[in-house]
Amino acid sequence: MKPIRLVRGFVTVGGWTLMSRVLGFVRDALIAAYLGAGPAAEAFVVAFSLPNMFRRFFAEGTLNVAFVPLFSKKLETTGGAEGDAKRFAEDTLSVLATVLIVLTLLATLFMPALVAAMAAGFIGDARFDLAVDFGRIAFPYVVFISLGALFSGILNATGRFAAAAAAPVLLNVVLSVAMITAAKLGWPVDRALIWAVPVAGLAQLLMVWRAAAKVGFGLRPRLPRLTPELKRLFLLAGPAALAGGVVQINLLIGRQVASFSEAGALQYLNLADRLYQLPLGVVAIAIGVVLLPDLSRRLQAGDGQGARDAYNRAFEFALLLTVPAAIALIVIPEPLISFLFQRGAFTPEDAHKTAYAVAIYGLGLPAFVMQKVLQPLYFAREDTKTPFRFALYSMVINAAAAIGLSFFIGYLAAAVATTFAAWGMVTLLWFGKSDMGVEVHADPRLVRRAPRILIASLMMGALLYGANIALSPVFELSRGLGTLILVSLGIAGYFALAQAIGAVRFVELKGAVKRQN
Repeated sequence: MKPIRLVRGFVTVGGWTLMSRVLGFVRDALIAAYLGAGPAAEAFVVAFSLPNMFRRFFAEGTLNVAFVPLFSKKLETTGGAEGDAKRFAEDTLSVLATVLIVLTLLATLFMPALVAAMAAGFIGDARFDLAVDFGRIAFPYVVFISLGALFSGILNATGRFAAAAAAPVLLNVVLSVAMITAAKLGWPVDRALIWAVPVAGLAQLLMVWRAAAKVGFGLRPRLPRLTPELKRLFLLAGPAALAGGVVQINLLIGRQVASFSEAGALQYLNLADRLYQLPLGVVAIAIGVVLLPDLSRRLQAGDGQGARDAYNRAFEFALLLTVPAAIALIVIPEPLISFLFQRGAFTPEDAHKTAYAVAIYGLGLPAFVMQKVLQPLYFAREDTKTPFRFALYSMVINAAAAIGLSFFIGYLAAAVATTFAAWGMVTLLWFGKSDMGVEVHADPRLVRRAPRILIASLMMGALLYGANIALSPVFELSRGLGTLILVSLGIAGYFALAQAIGAVRFVELKGAVKRQN
């Protein structure tokens, strides 16, 4: 069976995810310019959140966590696309498609209740009916994206990451083209945007289905049947899906708090989320996608030292890119938000309020990423119950902070609560792995480099703080030029400092990539 190339996988997934996130900024900048922070923008946020919420149950919750380890082990024992692995994938496809179609029909019928659960503050004004209408159009996206996640899991388990990582790019391209076209032709931009969602989902599904077919997994639907293997899948997926449900409850609480806050609060949080999702997506998604199948197969093969090395290099990779990104979001949130979104209907006041949320999310960014390194340690051992229990504890933290602080800081309470809950989850995952053996121990290289990464990041933060003040005249002339200089200084300064104090060795990184090509 083709070996998983860990470093190359990180680079491949991270590169495509970076492109997707950049195009996501283009998409959100267009939404902000055409719709501002008004009713249509907030209705779209809620409507688009609904299929994405359920996607996390079926894609991230079930497929990535439960299907990938089981499928990876079948590949390790059968060594190819025939036999047990393919039959297991086809059975999973059939049952999953059936469940998703039934879910979509029910959601269409009960959409008013779903919107009320997402944003009760909309009830009684125009946003509610608009969100219900938008939700019914967008919800079929969950069918396409969840089935696409199955094919992506197959590709990732076989060590082929490019197509699955590239598929999300299509979403942002289709949505952006739809808005630009509608604006030029004089059509309602909000309608074009929401109808583009299921179209983009279908495009993503077709892309990964074709890629999987090329490597021998052109799956054929069967009549749904509950085989012993699927029962095992559901036993593993149940706690993972419930853990995903806890995450969605956290998001629901945050949106409810925001919906009762000032007008535009949901859009402020949405755009702040988009900004911190850039480093989170590039690093965390790359790690989560590549590390889980690699750990699963190494543990199945009894390669404890290989599993330890994979875990440590993933942790080092996460710290190297995440800590400086978090510092930057805390130090210069307003220049970033102003450059990305302040145009058209999105005012300087909107940018200022969004920047506060960005800085708070920045405090939680390392925790969000570290979860993606620590959780595969449990999932690769087919332990989904422990992360679920920890997620319940984090839900309590989130609910208490969001509701309690909302009376004092309004919509920002949602961001503060998310950050508190993330650090609580990481703490539990860290101490919960103590009995897993040597595979989860930090090696000397990680122990040596982690504090140096922090030092280099703090020095970069001081550089950014001073440069932001010094560049004030440039920002008055051009926000774009000022932001470009600021970001370039930050990136160049960080990596120069990191190399100088031994936080990273580019010769080693280059060698690792070459060895795995």
